[in-house]
Amino acid sequence: MLKGRSLIDPMDLSLDELEEVFKLADNIMERPEDYQRVAFGKILAALFYEPSTRTRLSFETAMLRIGGQVVGFSEPNSTSVSKGESLADTIRTVGCYADIIAMRHPKEGAPSIAARYSEIPVINAGDGGHQHPTQTLTDLLTIRNIKGKLTNSTIGICGDLKFGRTVHSLIKALSRYESNRFILISPNELKIPDYIKKEILQKNNIEFVEANKLEDVIPSLDILYMTRVQKERFFNEEDYIRLKDSYILDKEKLEAAKKDMVILHPLPRVNEIAYEVDDDARACYFKQAKFGMYVRMALMAKLLGVA
Repeated sequence: MLKGRSLIDPMDLSLDELEEVFKLADNIMERPEDYQRVAFGKILAALFYEPSTRTRLSFETAMLRIGGQVVGFSEPNSTSVSKGESLADTIRTVGCYADIIAMRHPKEGAPSIAARYSEIPVINAGDGGHQHPTQTLTDLLTIRNIKGKLTNSTIGICGDLKFGRTVHSLIKALSRYESNRFILISPNELKIPDYIKKEILQKNNIEFVEANKLEDVIPSLDILYMTRVQKERFFNEEDYIRLKDSYILDKEKLEAAKKDMVILHPLPRVNEIAYEVDDDARACYFKQAKFGMYVRMALMAKLLGVA
């Protein structure tokens, strides 16, 4: 039973609980009219301490599509945070008004602190370079629906593996499914953090290799997960400029890829996927964005106990 629970880390849900959410998302996609009012009278507080387009809008749209309402902010400087109010006090106050919270914060661990002080469910909508569990649910639902499975695949993850919270969450999640292998493609400066390698991959005997060149490994991939080099995570603009164009997926590189490879990207993209790739049948990143709305509809319905 997921009612009343918070989702801070993708590991908070068991595989059975993930499947429960995915099956509800499937049902919502098939019969959206059956779920238009299940959250009537419920309010989502969308607390976005950091800029967002897709995550914020998909949460808000998801709540509206299941019949609920939305309050919140996308600019913390317009709130009492600018006066020095603590996160704990903000959360306690918001809990007096809303039934569920979706929170994005630049500081790692902030949603975990929020959940500790909250009497209503808290969903981590991204915390710094740490976790992004609902993007992970989006990624898993997309792979499950397009490939028909979440097991026995070779997954290439390319770009910013150091700061990419979507990357860290996805590796943790896909490592729980049988016989998955990872190819981690990045410049040396943006390699996957050691704790992911040691605590997730090596500890669980998950097969993985690290690579510098996308073209060297693309023929073996079942799934290619592209990420942008995140300017906002760099302290030094010169380093960002030097690394930002490390990997650009174009038609030429795709010629060597499998015909049924799936191309994913958490978005926004900058220039790491050429626009010419959008017309390729393997490009699924805009489908992925839509799956994100459905999985958030299902997740909020489950946490609210209305479906």
